[in-house]
Amino acid sequence: MTNVPNSVTVPLDEVIAAARELGRGSRPDRALSLLDAAAASASSPRDRALLALAAAEIALEGGYSRDTGQATARVRAAEQAFAAADHDPGSRWDLDFLLLRRDYHDQILGSGTFQPGPDGKDPGVLAGIRRRGGELSTAAPDEGRRGWAEFYLGVIADNLFAERDVAPAHYLAALRVGDAGDDLLAREALRHLGDHDHDNGDHEQALDRWRRATALGARAGAVTGTLSQQLLLAALARDTGDEAGATALAREITRWAGAIGATRIEAQAAAFLAGADPTRLPEEQVSARPGT
Repeated sequence: MTNVPNSVTVPLDEVIAAARELGRGSRPDRALSLLDAAAASASSPRDRALLALAAAEIALEGGYSRDTGQATARVRAAEQAFAAADHDPGSRWDLDFLLLRRDYHDQILGSGTFQPGPDGKDPGVLAGIRRRGGELSTAAPDEGRRGWAEFYLGVIADNLFAERDVAPAHYLAALRVGDAGDDLLAREALRHLGDHDHDNGDHEQALDRWRRATALGARAGAVTGTLSQQLLLAALARDTGDEAGATALAREITRWAGAIGATRIEAQAAAFLAGADPTRLPEEQVSARPGT
């Protein structure tokens, strides 16, 4: 019988990349298990910190489609791991960006539902989040990171300040970076630009951008992101008179989301089937807004 080794050596970057793909592919538990196993055998505080950062990113991202209950602890663990190691400016930027995303996430989903606009929120906290986003954009060590900071400046303007006239410029800046090679960033920018097109009554432009966003998300392996994007296509089908198509697509989204445990998307699709409009935000249907 051949002896099978119980461990292998894999480059750190490959482990993190594989875990991120698992997370995007709706396998967050497997992704976190992989990162935890790698951290248990990591030889340096720096490696353990980078693994903790990747785990926190995956746990936070998963919170948009399902309540994993892990994001807070994972982000705290990443902060602690970084405090115990020396890091290059890029990794430090990544941690600061994670903390910005965490604070933005807490503002819009603090009660478990999407809550746009500044009403009921601490103005000082909102101003601090915006300031930090601007600092991250200015201090970004490369164009890819700057593009992500620009995107978040857009959603901060849109969803924390309800400044619909300010956000598109940030999305367009992010899209220029994403089109140079980051499908996920381009997908996010197109998704939100399409939302503005839809609100402005330009259904043709919204359809083009939302279709492109759906394809880019699928190519990047973003399973839950693709489902949430398809829900916007269902909403557009309803708006243009294709109720049968909208219903058929939403039923499949509900089925697929339920199968992978994406509870928030499943609830959004069920609400759409019951008549809620995920592109509008009246108080009675705010929970039907697709994840940001």
